Amino acid sequence: QVQLVESGGGLVQAGGSLRLSCAASGRTSSNYVMAWFRQAPGKEREFVATISTSSGSTYYADSVKGRFTISGDNAKNTVYLQMGSLKPEDTAVYYCAALLGWAITTTLRSYNYWGQGTQVTVSS
Repeated sequence: QVQLVESGGGLVQAGGSLRLSCAASGRTSSNYVMAWFRQAPGKEREFVATISTSSGSTYYADSVKGRFTISGDNAKNTVYLQMGSLKPEDTAVYYCAALLGWAITTTLRSYNYWGQGTQVTVSS
């Protein structure tokens, strides 16, 4: 089992930056893939970014490419999402997710473990 706890959400003006953190605990000695998804009101949860903790490979949704950066600190069992040039359409609850393995994927149902989510609101 892996437990995930997100932090770092908040209210920011358009053009601003935020950094989200996701701390993992439990069975963290195995290789796993971490990802961020987001869900805006009335919309389905969508993929944002993913990283393999073993290879460091990353992949981003087109909507955030060049603005967001996902990174990991294996010593701290923590994954970060640095968000820049934020837009009102980035407003959503951001969820951290994990799966045991090494192949990155954007498929929501592949992820076994989820955090509780953290709200990000971007004002215009």
